[in-house]
Amino acid sequence: MKKFLLLVAVSAFTIAGSSAQSAFGIRGGANFFNFGGDDVSENDYTNRAGFHAGIYASFLGEGPIAIEPGVFYSIKGTQNDDGLESRAVLDYVDVPVLLRFKVGEGFNLFAGPQVSFLTKSKFEGDIGDSTVSFETDAVKSTDAGLVFGLGYNLPQGFNIQGSYDYGMTPIFKDSDADVFNRGFKVSLGYTF
Repeated sequence: MKKFLLLVAVSAFTIAGSSAQSAFGIRGGANFFNFGGDDVSENDYTNRAGFHAGIYASFLGEGPIAIEPGVFYSIKGTQNDDGLESRAVLDYVDVPVLLRFKVGEGFNLFAGPQVSFLTKSKFEGDIGDSTVSFETDAVKSTDAGLVFGLGYNLPQGFNIQGSYDYGMTPIFKDSDADVFNRGFKVSLGYTF
């Protein structure tokens, strides 16, 4: 599955690079992620701030529909408001393939699948003035889900967008718990 999605993303970048109606860009911004799912109590965790940054390609962009694959480094996780301020810090490489629909002057709606590859996972907590951290292998190496949101094209090639990542693959290995990565992203981009 992950090889297939990676192949789709590489193919999309190749097609975009050879297309007469293609563009490339950079995008980054803030993440606000939490654990979600049936086995997560709303009182257990709070949103954890992180960031994302990466590149995207857009092709067939002159009409009302564009295809936009991307590759982004993204820090996700969650935070617990216990006495230790314990938190999960999950570093991923996100590979979305989005379909953008122009819906008005400068506005667009987008949605599509995303596969994420775990690069590092750790749990942290604060004890006094010190932070205790340990890496864990309890998190699955891939995460799949959906992305959807709203974007706006600014003058001079800049764009802003807000999106929601809806994780659909349980996070933890060897567990039947329905716990997923879920969160919002706010981004600023530039298309060359």
